[in-house]
Amino acid sequence: MYTDRTLPHDIEAEHSVIGSLLLDGDSLSKVSSILKPTDFYLEKNRYCFEACLDLAGRNEVINQVTVAHELSLQEKLDSIGGSVHLSDIVNGVPSPAHILHFAQIVQRTSIMRQLVQAAGSIANIGYESSPDTNESLNRAEELLFGIRSERGTRDFAALRDVLDNYMAESLQPDINRLAPVQSGYSQFDQLLGGGMQRSDLLIVAARPSLGKSTLAFNMAAAAAANGNNVGIFSLEMSAEQIALRLLSSEAHVDSHRLRLQLINEMEEQRLFDAIGNLSDLPLYIDDTPFQTIVEMRSKARRLQAERGLDLIIVDYLQLINGSGGRNSNRVQEMGEISRSLKGMARDLNVPVLACSQLSRAIEQRPDHRPMLSDLRESGSIEQDADVVAFIHREDRYVDPEAWEKRYPTQEYPANIADIIVAKHRNGRTGGIKLYFQERFVKFEDLEIYQQDSVSA
Repeated sequence: MYTDRTLPHDIEAEHSVIGSLLLDGDSLSKVSSILKPTDFYLEKNRYCFEACLDLAGRNEVINQVTVAHELSLQEKLDSIGGSVHLSDIVNGVPSPAHILHFAQIVQRTSIMRQLVQAAGSIANIGYESSPDTNESLNRAEELLFGIRSERGTRDFAALRDVLDNYMAESLQPDINRLAPVQSGYSQFDQLLGGGMQRSDLLIVAARPSLGKSTLAFNMAAAAAANGNNVGIFSLEMSAEQIALRLLSSEAHVDSHRLRLQLINEMEEQRLFDAIGNLSDLPLYIDDTPFQTIVEMRSKARRLQAERGLDLIIVDYLQLINGSGGRNSNRVQEMGEISRSLKGMARDLNVPVLACSQLSRAIEQRPDHRPMLSDLRESGSIEQDADVVAFIHREDRYVDPEAWEKRYPTQEYPANIADIIVAKHRNGRTGGIKLYFQERFVKFEDLEIYQQDSVSA
């Protein structure tokens, strides 16, 4: 009943998308988050779009010549009709300025094709006459849900909107766009020569549960409070989880009790005040899991064009999807990802701070102090990064009794984190100490925390 009709498609719209990309390669950032190669009905158009993505992944120029060359390298140029076909497509484009409209038509017809195919599969499930009707319904629902979830790619959401949603359920000053971005930790900024430098790739690395994400989000909030526009790519945590962490830090309300909504009147007032402060921050969160670097770069470019962008946070590096294909080896993929992150920092002229896991080799050393060789999955991370900082906590490896025996004259370093800058391409290395307030998921300068404790 479905095979006697042509599946929905619009060849003219597909040609217009490809032709627009050949005329204006930068317009890929407008459509790469809504289109996939499989959305194209014609195989030749699919090949052309894949070639554009491959070029973008290597940060190379996209035009008629480079796409033809890429297709030739992939031995696909002849199958699409050669360079003549590309010329015909370019000549038929009304205007590359309307590429988003063309892409939406291609996306819409792709969804219609998927619905037709899903309908056929659901009909086959019905004809199976399975005795378990619940299983049959679940299979049918999964087919439709699969179509929707494929289109569930999220984009940046303002922290204000996330906090508004949370509340429903329970003009920034001009800044010097060439100046370093302040992290909120004065000693760390001094070590980096005034803050996180534009076009630098910074890696914050540690073993699990030592506070990589917390430190990155604390820095993001501090930078935004100074008037910087900050974009967070959270591949591990949802926007709501990040918002609650920031809320706990800002309001000084225990994060565990906040999640359980076990708060008193005094804390409730602090939460209202904190929500007001955080809602004004130019901080944007994209919590799409398992993104590719091409998708992230496109979204970052769009955010910079629409809102401005001064700092990018990536949490965390090992969750970024590689391009696959010819670089199927994960080590090679991580090398491609780290190079692309550095390219994104230079292209957008913003610091990119990426969290990274460390290998288990640390656990096997007596002092447990991290080294550059511990960066997980690829030595190219060390090579591409301008700054590599480790988080190290002695209290995670030595209990108070063992510490007293080993260092009888030294106070036990409870909740004290060493931030070790092991690589600094354009400056000195060294370390600072921060105090981790676990209840409020917040790092503070150790000296400031000690002063506050004495005054309290």
